[in-house]
Amino acid sequence: MRIIKNKKEDISKEVMLIAQVSDALAHPVRVVLFRHIMQANRKMTEVCNKDLVETFDYAQATISQHMKKLVKSGLVEIKKKEQFSYYFANLGMFMQYLSETKKFPTE
Repeated sequence: MRIIKNKKEDISKEVMLIAQVSDALAHPVRVVLFRHIMQANRKMTEVCNKDLVETFDYAQATISQHMKKLVKSGLVEIKKKEQFSYYFANLGMFMQYLSETKKFPTE
């Protein structure tokens, strides 16, 4: 199937949100990283890239690439403190995604 480039404006914001977040969650490692950040945030614990590298058996570059995708999707936000970047789950975006996916088939 071919999508015409000029028809991008026909795609609703809701569909774009579903596609972008689904793409970010399409890799199992990103799901695990997002869940870890959500759980840490719930415990009021800050998470930086170094913490993720220590917790999971992945290279720093691999973690960074996965986090870049999660940040781009809006599921994770970065807050800088001195030379460190801390990750926070954007539960508002996650809840919006869940809401849109629930009503998607009925529209």
